[in-house]
Amino acid sequence: MPESSSAALRSTPTGVIHDIGYQRYAGPRLGRWHVFGALYVHGLRTTFGFGRSAKAKIFPWLVIGIVTVVAAALTAIRSQIGEPVATYAQFADSMSWLVLFFVAVAAPELVSRDLRSGVLPLYFSRPLPRGDYALAKLLALVTGLWLLLGGPQVLMFLGAAFTTKQGLRGVWNELLDLLPGLLYAGLWAVVFASVGLLIASLTGKRAFAAGGVVAVFLMTTPIVGVLSILPSRSANELAGLASPSTLVQGVGIWSLGDLLVEDGQEGIGVGGFGPVYALAAVLLVAGATALLLARYRKVAS
Repeated sequence: MPESSSAALRSTPTGVIHDIGYQRYAGPRLGRWHVFGALYVHGLRTTFGFGRSAKAKIFPWLVIGIVTVVAAALTAIRSQIGEPVATYAQFADSMSWLVLFFVAVAAPELVSRDLRSGVLPLYFSRPLPRGDYALAKLLALVTGLWLLLGGPQVLMFLGAAFTTKQGLRGVWNELLDLLPGLLYAGLWAVVFASVGLLIASLTGKRAFAAGGVVAVFLMTTPIVGVLSILPSRSANELAGLASPSTLVQGVGIWSLGDLLVEDGQEGIGVGGFGPVYALAAVLLVAGATALLLARYRKVAS
């Protein structure tokens, strides 16, 4: 082939750029906190099964139905006999066993699915610090658990407020009883969510994560039983520190007193160690959260 023909071929364009309408984005850059908020809202929706299949909604809404029916029954009984069957804090205490199984299902849905599907690099390619992902998931689970226990309490409050015979003073007294119950529900939510989410973040298999959550909470209960029968009174009063469930109950008994344990009823005997229980709860939540953040720094790298 002549040299002139080769040069002509090399100068001939081999491709064409077509304008198909793509334009440069010129809108506002929402940034880190908008991503955090989107993750939080998505996590909260996931906790209750929204945006998932009908099968995934069965268990969370079954639990919601149970606690709502119990609250409605207590409200109806109170309207008939004229006095509360249980305080708001006692209601949260009695429903705590459902919180355990709710966490065992919700926590793996929040974090284990992302680990297994390998989408974390996509999350971290956005302006999202590593810790924000974990904190958004944790906050979503805490909110979901608090709504699970606090929503029925509000229902009980409304029933009592509309049936009280003491007018505004009765409503005010009822509100003063409700607020400690909501705070106690928040304590359950924070402790169970921090421990449960940490366990679920260790594996991408949801079945293993759910089993691990249940095992950690249930296997610590016999330890409390063993410590509570030792001849040492101090050991008996500190036995509740060995399990997250009894730890929360110990803090509640120390801080709420008669609102949680009435005269003649049995409860976790904390003696003078109430502040120790409170400190242990704070350390447990802080330690679990720190380990969760460390876990996602390792996953991100």
